[in-house]
Amino acid sequence: MNNPGQKILIVDDEPDILELIEYNLKKEGYQVFLASNGQEGITVAKKVHPDLIILDIMMPKMDGIEACRLMRAIPEFKNTFMVFLTARSEEYSEIAGFNVGADDYIAKPIKPRALVSRINAILRRNSGTEEISENKLEIGDLVIDREAYLVFQSGNKVVLAKKEFELLYLLASKPGKVYTRESILKNIWEDSVVVTNRTIDVHIRKLREKLGETYVSTVKGVGYKFELS
Repeated sequence: MNNPGQKILIVDDEPDILELIEYNLKKEGYQVFLASNGQEGITVAKKVHPDLIILDIMMPKMDGIEACRLMRAIPEFKNTFMVFLTARSEEYSEIAGFNVGADDYIAKPIKPRALVSRINAILRRNSGTEEISENKLEIGDLVIDREAYLVFQSGNKVVLAKKEFELLYLLASKPGKVYTRESILKNIWEDSVVVTNRTIDVHIRKLREKLGETYVSTVKGVGYKFELS
C-alpha cells in the first residue's frame, strides 16, 4: 500500500479509461481525482495540488499537450510529475509531450498491472537521489558537487570537462526523467553558440566512457535520461 497522502489526477475524455485507472490506483491507496479535458484538468489541479497528473493527448476543448505546457508555466506545478497516455503509433505525440515537460508516457491499450507499476516507480523516482546540500547530489556510487565541479565515483575522482559536468548534473538531478535534445541545448548551451545534435552525442559518449554505460541511456527519437543503477 502506498502513501495515502499521495494524490493523482487523471485527465481523459473516455469514461471507461477514467474508471479503469481510478479503480486500480485507489486499490494501491492513492487519492484519485478526475477531469474530462485539459481545461477542467488545470482547474482541478489548482484545487487539489496532485503529486502526479496523468494526461490523455487527444481531448476536446484542450488537449493534453497544451494543458501540460500551461501547467508547467505555473510555479506550483514545476515539480509535479506529468505522464501522458499515448497510442503506440503516436511517437510524434510522445516527442511533443517531452518537449512541453512530460516526465514519462504510458502506452495504450492500458494494462492495469503495468500502469500501477509504472506509476509507483515514477513516484519513487527521486527516492534514490539524496541531496546532501543544495548543490550536491549523491546517487548510488556517485557524488556530484555542483559548486566545486567535482564528481566522485566509489570515492575516486572523475575528471569531466565543464559541459560534460553540466550535462551530467542536469540528467542526474531528475533520475528517470527524459530530457529532449532541445531541452538539453536550452539548459546547457542556451543561445550562446551554435550547437548541433552531434555535439550532444559526443558529450554523452564521453560521459559513458568515463562513468560506464549504465548511467545515461538513450530514448530513441527523443533524448536521454539518467538511470538509477
